[in-house]
Amino acid sequence: MEKLQTALDKARKAREGQDPDTDSITASVKTPQRTTDVDDLWAELTPFDVSAEQLEGRRVHTQVAGAKATSYDILRTKVLLQMRQQGWKRIAITSPMPSSGKTTTACNLALGLGRQSDLRSIVLDLDLRDPSISKFFDVTPPSGIDDVLTGKVDFKDQAMRFGDNVAFSMATIPDADPTRLLLAEETGEVLDNIENRYQPDIMIFDLPSMLVNDDTRAFLKNVDCALIVVRASKTRYGQFDACEKEIAQQTNVLGTVLNAYRYAEPGKMGE
Repeated sequence: MEKLQTALDKARKAREGQDPDTDSITASVKTPQRTTDVDDLWAELTPFDVSAEQLEGRRVHTQVAGAKATSYDILRTKVLLQMRQQGWKRIAITSPMPSSGKTTTACNLALGLGRQSDLRSIVLDLDLRDPSISKFFDVTPPSGIDDVLTGKVDFKDQAMRFGDNVAFSMATIPDADPTRLLLAEETGEVLDNIENRYQPDIMIFDLPSMLVNDDTRAFLKNVDCALIVVRASKTRYGQFDACEKEIAQQTNVLGTVLNAYRYAEPGKMGE
């Protein structure tokens, strides 16, 4: 396992243009100096907006600061600090099984990061069998993310921008065989190109649940770390354990989010 992790680290550093045998973190955590060209690229992305009522209905609370956003804001800060410390930019969000809240977590994390005006984030909807981000925001992109990954459509013509600094590349229709895209070397090249051109601080990948098919396994080679979302009273420990072990074989496990946990007030029984 140690040898595999070392190899993964070297491959990741090579992809980022770093010397694989250099352990210096200081240089890697600095935000790249942005040029006018990058500013123009972001400005060209098609903007969209969502009402506060719709976000609330989807349990997306982080567009503005407040009590409901606090938990996700803490998550945002922890994720950002850990990723900066390690020089990571790409984070996958997955779960052992469906209906755990991974897409809700991804969207809340993205909008929370969006409140940091000095950061830019890109969210990619890669749960291609059951895409839902476009439903969350009730917006339909001009084409699907699959067209971007295959090179048929440029990112600038497909991605949409929420506010000034969060871009979403969303799927439009379910794909019965997405592994062909997620496993392809061309997909990695497309993602490298997007990262180099748009210079995001963080790229968030909303991936399928780990234990239902092979899609996430096929894609994890393209990320620096993963966040696992589990649902209280629904996710079994054995499912979480299997999920964590499989992810750890391919990338770094950044942490776990316990979703839908209900706790008892003093003197009362929990639900």
